[in-house]
Amino acid sequence: MLTYLINETKNAIVAAIQGTDDVLSALRGAVKNQVTGVMKDTTEIGNTGLDSVSDIVSGAVQSVGEVGSSITEVAQNSVSSAVTGVSEVGGDVLVATQKAASGAVRGAAQIGQDLGQVAVGAVEGAIGAAGSAGTNTAEAVRSAVVGVVNAANEVGGQSLSIVRDALLSAAALPRDLVESALKGSSKEE
Repeated sequence: MLTYLINETKNAIVAAIQGTDDVLSALRGAVKNQVTGVMKDTTEIGNTGLDSVSDIVSGAVQSVGEVGSSITEVAQNSVSSAVTGVSEVGGDVLVATQKAASGAVRGAAQIGQDLGQVAVGAVEGAIGAAGSAGTNTAEAVRSAVVGVVNAANEVGGQSLSIVRDALLSAAALPRDLVESALKGSSKEE
């Protein structure tokens, strides 16, 4: 199912952006539609549906070459749209945030993109979605940071160090929340 959802998402995004001037809006719509469709198709909005959020975001990030936007913008908009979609169908927003952020990093690793930029974009997307989903920003940051750190750890090599450094040096992120989440995530590993 992993490869199917990733490819389906990439195809949906390519189809959605063809002939449009607002590529990021088309990307957001395609990701949100994929997430809500999968969540509605699963009889239980439990782990099965939420696991697919990671695959959908991974596919969206892998479509960056077709989208024509920066990898940071694609990651940010994909995570935000996925979390918003889960929120709209009544799913667990914090679990979705973690899975979406993880999917962004995994997708970037598959196509050789900058994992640090993607991690920052994913956390920014989680922060953006937190407000519209009625979720506490600190909890959203924590979930997103745990997601990107876990994915970077899975990728291996210098990925974890790259992601941690990028998160800590990003001016757009609340440093105190990121530091707290990083400390918490290292205890969970």
